[in-house]
Amino acid sequence: MWTSVLTAVSTITVIALLAGLVLSYASSRLPADRNPLVEQVNKLLPQTQCAQCGYPGCRPYARAIVEDDTAINLCTPGGDETMQRLATLLGRDPLALAEVATKATGLAMIDEALCIGCTYCRDVCPVDAIVGAHQFMHTVIASECTGCELCVPRCPVDCIRMESAA
Repeated sequence: MWTSVLTAVSTITVIALLAGLVLSYASSRLPADRNPLVEQVNKLLPQTQCAQCGYPGCRPYARAIVEDDTAINLCTPGGDETMQRLATLLGRDPLALAEVATKATGLAMIDEALCIGCTYCRDVCPVDAIVGAHQFMHTVIASECTGCELCVPRCPVDCIRMESAA
């Protein structure tokens, strides 16, 4: 019995080792699919992955800016400062922040009396502005909240509302 188990484990180990070697060789020989300008633009973005620009994260937005000539004024968390840096890097004219980038000036507020501690809002928050443990009430760190509103539809008891950040 032990011989068949050892044979099976040895076979799987050899297959995994060979697969690792093949993948390692392929990654060293195949060209990287990285555009250095996309990397530079991505580094200028705030990395909040909030999707407020209309893209699922900062890297897809950076790729769209470089490859599809997408507007550089859509990043809410980065604001005017990031847009100015992007304009300088890309040699484009600075633009006023787009309406989509100026709409999210709110702050998520959790009605702690209604919060059931499900962690759905915390898990979806791209900037970790919501804190709290499972089965305990949660709260929002106001200085971290970007107002992206991703937490609002995730709350099963509707205890999150957006308030003016001003």
